Amino acid sequence: MKFKTVELKAADNGIIEGYFSTYDKTPDSYGDIIDPGAFTKTFEKREESGHPFPLCFNHDFSAVIGAVDSVKDTEKGPFITAHFLDTDQAQDVRKMLQSGAIYQFSFAYDILGARKPTPEEEKDGVMQVLTEVEVFEISVVTVPANQNAVVTEVKSGRRNSKKDAEVIKQIRDLAQSLLDEDDDKTPEEPEADTEETQPKSNAAAEDSNDCGNSKRAEDLLEKINHMKGV
Repeated sequence: MKFKTVELKAADNGIIEGYFSTYDKTPDSYGDIIDPGAFTKTFEKREESGHPFPLCFNHDFSAVIGAVDSVKDTEKGPFITAHFLDTDQAQDVRKMLQSGAIYQFSFAYDILGARKPTPEEEKDGVMQVLTEVEVFEISVVTVPANQNAVVTEVKSGRRNSKKDAEVIKQIRDLAQSLLDEDDDKTPEEPEADTEETQPKSNAAAEDSNDCGNSKRAEDLLEKINHMKGV
């Protein structure tokens, strides 16, 4: 099994896009280049299975951080769109990508067909031209084999983005203010020898509403404080 690496791109909604391989004539660290059409059968096979290619981190098959949603074979190379899982490890990798610390793809594959390079290709250092490969997984990596396999976009998918966190903070502050306001209220002493200014039924209704508001505020606060990522 061999590996290749290319650059990818990051954005903001849990999606990652980029070319996980390229058809340029620049040999990778193994001295290989890939012919257009080499991925056709493996893409068809995967689509027929109904199971997406796993997105891993540094070719660790136990570190699946997402799944490939679509693959489009272009003149430049296979372009993928994948999504991150809502796991701590996946989101940590997404943040690394957004920081620019890592920015490349790689993929694990088996060679099913190859040809000898032409004399012109040999001059460029090509040792082998792959005509058919079987892809097992695609990885976000720190050290690439193909420097042109780059991430083109990474989108943040964590449930609470910075913008969402601000909205949640405002809601939490509002809920807390309702509770504080309720705590500040003290029951007034009834005036001696005076009639009640409103029916008891209305007073009871207001007390009930106050209790209901307090309970709803408490429930809201509890839910917000337990939301992941806040």
